[in-house]
Amino acid sequence: MANPPSLVFLDASVLVAASRSPSGGSAAAIEVCRGNRFRAAISTQVILEARVNVAAKFGEPELVRFYQQVASMNPEMASPPSSQRLAECSLLTSEKDAHVLAAALDCGAAYLLTLDRRHLITQAVLTAGLPLRAITPGDFLRQIVSRTDQ
Repeated sequence: MANPPSLVFLDASVLVAASRSPSGGSAAAIEVCRGNRFRAAISTQVILEARVNVAAKFGEPELVRFYQQVASMNPEMASPPSSQRLAECSLLTSEKDAHVLAAALDCGAAYLLTLDRRHLITQAVLTAGLPLRAITPGDFLRQIVSRTDQ
């Protein structure tokens, strides 16, 4: 029996980048999360944040692409984190980004894909002993390719 796919929680920054550049690393990482080894996970708050950013920064083609990408990846939807979990995560990242880390932890994600090096890919998060890896889409893709080559 095959192992269930590893969950990969997607931050809004990845969804925004993928909507802007369908051939970039964020879009490729989303594509990988449609396979047998990895499955995307997101939260309602992340979707709403990404949608607002795509609508504010880009045009209708990017907004349509955003909706198509979200719909086609059939993501696991993370439950809203508890106030206790949010408080714990606020100690590791900004209060504004605590919901991302909290949702990724609560849904059991193995990876948190983000482009936010300022708040989520930080020493505090990376050294906290969390059961997930906060990583950029590009680093994620390089990591899974190197594991496949071995």
